[in-house]
Amino acid sequence: MAATKTFRRNHRTRQHAKPPARGPSVSSPWSLKRSAGLQVLQLAPWTKISWLAHGFSTRPGGTSVLDEKKVLNLGFLEWDSREAVTENRRLFQSAVAAKSSTLLPLKQIHSDVVHLFSKSAAEPPKGDASLTNAHGLLLGVQTADCVPILFVDPKKRVVAAVHAGWRGTLARIAQKTIGRMQLEFGCKPADLLAALGPSIGPCCYEVGVELVTKFTAQFADAHDYFDEPRTGDEPNPIQWLNMAPPGHQPPPKNVRLDLRKANRAQLIASGLRPNNIYSADLCTACRTDLLFSYRQEGPLTGRLLAVVGIRSIR
Repeated sequence: MAATKTFRRNHRTRQHAKPPARGPSVSSPWSLKRSAGLQVLQLAPWTKISWLAHGFSTRPGGTSVLDEKKVLNLGFLEWDSREAVTENRRLFQSAVAAKSSTLLPLKQIHSDVVHLFSKSAAEPPKGDASLTNAHGLLLGVQTADCVPILFVDPKKRVVAAVHAGWRGTLARIAQKTIGRMQLEFGCKPADLLAALGPSIGPCCYEVGVELVTKFTAQFADAHDYFDEPRTGDEPNPIQWLNMAPPGHQPPPKNVRLDLRKANRAQLIASGLRPNNIYSADLCTACRTDLLFSYRQEGPLTGRLLAVVGIRSIR
């Protein structure tokens, strides 16, 4: 067996990091499935669909070593060995009962590119969403703060996986994936189920104010996605959007973006029923005990994997 790389984080890079929030991990209808030392986040209603495999990975377990702890890193990164990541992926597939399926990750580029898979691919194609109705294929997207979105059409037996960072969200990748499902398979949005997995929350995701302009140019309700950083309990709307110079205080340098809310709004606008959309209330930056966060931890962190697929026919 190849030697395992062991990395200890330089704690100077974490001196401004807040301690991770700890407490109850998930609430219904979400559950944490434990398997061989791993913890996989799943939706209880989806586990009742006999032909469906799905799951969102978490940090604990695995064969990679980071900060002298075993972690389930599922991305091929410079600090980890290829052998460790390959074994981690095998363990994760087994935990979601998709051991015999072919994992089809993407070479993610923060785009609106959607791929249709009818069979396995020799190399991961560039893009940020994929869909299939083929048996034995496991679609996957990697995240470490961005929003992973899984779609299931229980009537047509079609599944899709989406990676939505702010660029993909701005480019409407979730909506374009739904459109591709309609085009290729005749899926009806009202029949679709959607799961938004762990991502950085509005509590921690500060972005430049220029994104407000970008989003408001695309979405009529974009003001609902943003908020100014708060220093107290007083109401604090984005008042500066309506200020007219001169003679007013300068606008803030940063605002907070709620990526989950922005994507949920796109799903509803596309015709999904609100009660068919499930959102995991877990912030990657707050819960680095359970998840990976690039924003919170920097380059020396791992990658989560969200997967969905149709089980192989036996």
